[in-house]
Amino acid sequence: MSTRPCRRLIIVVRADPVICGHSGEARNLAESALTRGFDDVRILTWPLDRLQETGLPLKPLDTVLPYSPGITVERPAPVGGYKIPDGRFTAGLVGRLVELFTDGVPTVCLSLYLSPHTLAVAEAVRVARATGLPMDVTTVAEAVGSDVTSVVRACVEDDRFGAAAHVLASYLDHDVCVAVSEYTKDVIVAAAEQIDARHGTAFAAQCRRRVDISYPAIDTAAYLNLDPATTASALSRRGLTRDGYVLFLSRLSLSKGVADLIDGFAASMAGHSMRLVIAGRGPDADYLREYARSSMAADRIVFLDDVGDEEKPHLMSACAAYALPSKPGDEFTETFGIAPVEQMLAGGGPVITCATGGIPEAVGDTALMVPVSSPSAIAGAIDTAVLGMSDAARTAHRSRARAHAMQFDRTPVFDRLFEKVAVAARTR
Repeated sequence: MSTRPCRRLIIVVRADPVICGHSGEARNLAESALTRGFDDVRILTWPLDRLQETGLPLKPLDTVLPYSPGITVERPAPVGGYKIPDGRFTAGLVGRLVELFTDGVPTVCLSLYLSPHTLAVAEAVRVARATGLPMDVTTVAEAVGSDVTSVVRACVEDDRFGAAAHVLASYLDHDVCVAVSEYTKDVIVAAAEQIDARHGTAFAAQCRRRVDISYPAIDTAAYLNLDPATTASALSRRGLTRDGYVLFLSRLSLSKGVADLIDGFAASMAGHSMRLVIAGRGPDADYLREYARSSMAADRIVFLDDVGDEEKPHLMSACAAYALPSKPGDEFTETFGIAPVEQMLAGGGPVITCATGGIPEAVGDTALMVPVSSPSAIAGAIDTAVLGMSDAARTAHRSRARAHAMQFDRTPVFDRLFEKVAVAARTR
């Protein structure tokens, strides 16, 4: 069947250079759109100077891969001066969306993160309709991670009814509503149930009925059939050897369990002859570096803050084990687990992780699962991955993990999502 419902796709997201799996997902959906008949693909995001001011973890700009020709990245300037204390950048985003929605081109607009992107799209649709100009826009809202754990649920816990209602109503205003995992949908429904119970609204039933699951789209080809010479060069440049290190590669925050990993690595038998490579940037980077300096394994722990998109698969493919002992937190809970899936595709050592949030949906039964906040269990898992598996067992494990991860390839994920878009466009 044809998956081309229109000519233009707009994706509203915190895009590169933000270190976030969903910025990569946006890139993958955009790239897939070019192969599915879209001739105008745009990513609308935030100005670079504003991203730097926010404190978000960012990749070095020179490590960000270019987008394919046909993908345009727009970073609308703020509207208004210093007398407007907030909302200036959102106003710029909404204004640009209104211009695109009313220029006569049939459009699909996908927003990742409910706040502020889905809110901005809902407002832009309202304004575009108010102009009286012809518009043909189908909207898709994807609920991902922090907008559920730190926005919707936080509003419920603080009894901020208006703010919660604003997010949920804007989400449900879209033609297609999806979440990145069953866990994410469950959290949304649970929060809506609490709002309904307190205020007599009816959000939960709508969310339960309308929200579908659309797992993140991953460029599987970037992790398969890696050139051994390029891998060897990357390892040499970093002073690493194949199967000589345990890898953490993600955002550096306490919720990712990095401190537990440091303690577990230090307590493991395998760690005595290996390195722990902690790659990434994030809000807790300074604290974690200081924490590592006090570890008994301090001389075997390496921090890398400049790993780019091209190098990442090679570091993953050559590690003895990959660890992401993520834990639930007030600020963030892993609602899928893109990085473990990328590791499974790259074919390195086993993934060591926790059954936090949506991670079990990402890894299936192919990971070494450990309890949350358990360095001793992490130590045991590292020893199992490095010392307790024969070459044949590691090869079989690698094959099974990769087969599971292939279901998240960006092309079938795109096609499944846009089948929903096509239905919504026909019935709108």
